[in-house]
Amino acid sequence: MLQAVSRHDFDRLMMPTYAPASFVPVRAAGSRLWDQQEKEYIDFAGGIAVNALGHAHPQLQQALVQQASQLWHTGNGYTNEPVLRLAQQLVDATFADRVFFCNSGAEANEAALKLARKYGHDRSGGAKSGIVAFTNAFHGRTLFTVSAGGQPAYSKDFAPLPPDISHGTFNDLASAAALINENTCAVIVEPIQGEGGVLPASAAFLQGLRDLCDQHQALLIFDEVQSGVGRTGSLYAYMHYGVTPDVLTTAKALGGGFPIGAMLTRESLAAIMGVGTHGTTYGGNPLAAAVAGKVMELINTPEMLQGVEMRHRWFVDGLEAINQRCNLFSEIRGLGLLLGAVLNEKWAGKAKMFNLAAADAGVMVLIAGANVVRFAPALNISEEEVRQGLERFARACETLVEDDAR
Repeated sequence: MLQAVSRHDFDRLMMPTYAPASFVPVRAAGSRLWDQQEKEYIDFAGGIAVNALGHAHPQLQQALVQQASQLWHTGNGYTNEPVLRLAQQLVDATFADRVFFCNSGAEANEAALKLARKYGHDRSGGAKSGIVAFTNAFHGRTLFTVSAGGQPAYSKDFAPLPPDISHGTFNDLASAAALINENTCAVIVEPIQGEGGVLPASAAFLQGLRDLCDQHQALLIFDEVQSGVGRTGSLYAYMHYGVTPDVLTTAKALGGGFPIGAMLTRESLAAIMGVGTHGTTYGGNPLAAAVAGKVMELINTPEMLQGVEMRHRWFVDGLEAINQRCNLFSEIRGLGLLLGAVLNEKWAGKAKMFNLAAADAGVMVLIAGANVVRFAPALNISEEEVRQGLERFARACETLVEDDAR
């Protein structure tokens, strides 16, 4: 018999690195979820852009169960069939020739930054080690990636930080150009800053970074951990922009909820990382690879990707209608099904209030900093689920407005 647990046990047993919601989810299907008290929620959070096909997708379940009956894990001293099939899918679908598998977006970015440093060292004997990143970015929680992230709140307590990382202003090409030089080994950028406020890059900014990297023989790394695997309506956001990076990192939606990450790159760069230069015990695990292979099969279709743009309109139209009634947002921005409702001056700094009020109303949303309510639902969410979820979110917004007027 399973031991009874509650939200209170988190505060008693877990390290206080998170402040989770007051309810405990116990089961889910599609874009609906139920807690311990059987309260239903519409899921507009998607596990932070992870559950790209919703919860408990039957074909993902089947892929996992089938693989679990055959081979779970061998370690990186051996390869396996699911990971080779997944690698071929990613190579066939992208600019890349080679793939390195790991377990998370942070690990994928760590691998990309290590590749960049080794690339620079091999070319210059050590002088070419500079990394240019951008303020308000988010690349993970390892010491290297949190340093690249450019958000001091996440890194200041862990100094001394890895050196030779500088930060420009996102979407400001002149700011980047002032930092990129012959000693720069890489520029790392999110095509859409997710945690930084759901802020899409301009096409001119990304093309400018491509040109600057070419000029200074630096690698252009696209962090597509949040924007990848169909989230923008293209398989990867670089396809939407028409700007091809040297290295791409992907995770989150790649496993549809099963932990997996990957770094993709060209043949010549992959050759830099010879045997023993990098590794991971669980990376390329056959269970994760089998699930991710099915995710790729289901998402990388014209029907699924075209459906993202249709759902984008449902959300934007619905949020704009709420805003007409409640006057809360200064802007609705984002691409595909990664959207941010930017709070206006009156409500600035109160995104968490919207997150909590939405949960009370039976809909799960995210925040992206203190000023942006973020939406990252499943790519296959139904029109009825969107309608009901937006109705619940509207009630939450109306409640906040009414409370404020009292």
